[in-house]
Amino acid sequence: MIDLTLIGIGSGSPGHLTREGAAAMAVADLILIPEKAAKSDLADLRRALVAEVLVTPPPMTSFPMPERRVENGYRQGVEEWHDAIAAQWEAVIRAHGAARPALLVWGDPSLYDSSLRIAARVARRLPLHLRVIPGITAVQALCAAHAIPLNDVAQPVTITTGRQLSDNGWPFGDRVVVMLDGDCAFQTLDPQGIDIWWGAFLGLPQQMLMHGPLAEIGPKIIEARARARAAHGWIMDTYLLARCALP
Repeated sequence: MIDLTLIGIGSGSPGHLTREGAAAMAVADLILIPEKAAKSDLADLRRALVAEVLVTPPPMTSFPMPERRVENGYRQGVEEWHDAIAAQWEAVIRAHGAARPALLVWGDPSLYDSSLRIAARVARRLPLHLRVIPGITAVQALCAAHAIPLNDVAQPVTITTGRQLSDNGWPFGDRVVVMLDGDCAFQTLDPQGIDIWWGAFLGLPQQMLMHGPLAEIGPKIIEARARARAAHGWIMDTYLLARCALP
């Protein structure tokens, strides 16, 4: 039986790693590092995290992240992409004979992340026992960075994606957290009466924060986001939208 551990690492800051996560890293016999051709900084950030947290890190090995294809539609593209990633995980685990492999997952493996679905695919091919270590979510980090509550008194909060916001407009409730938004989907909304709290690289030295009326702050976020992505080759950001001002 192979013990595969998914460890939530927040935005990659050592401060976002729980003690349980650090302990799981320490007993792993292999840490898998995905490599994206245009985003090598993300792999380097994972390696730096391991090196900072552990005195004697386990072996680390990288694998090329497959590209997601879109010609057959979004859903089909995601399914095929997950299949391809699972095949990479399986190949690396087999090649190294790993009994306790681990993967470091941005944010938390349970919230808008596909690692659990990919692990389920691997389990169809390998005798796998899966362990999940929760991490700091982008939602937690965003609210903490702005020192704001997530919800209004006795009110719900919707967590959605940029694609859903663009395709379907404002969802249920007066507060919406938007994740996985590479196109600044807030541009599709009528900004009047909406405030935004935005954060990128949360918890890292290059952290960026902005908040205010969407009509005023939205264009500034678009400009700052483009500059940061050009400078770093990647960006991870999220934001909270509210129809009424937060205290």
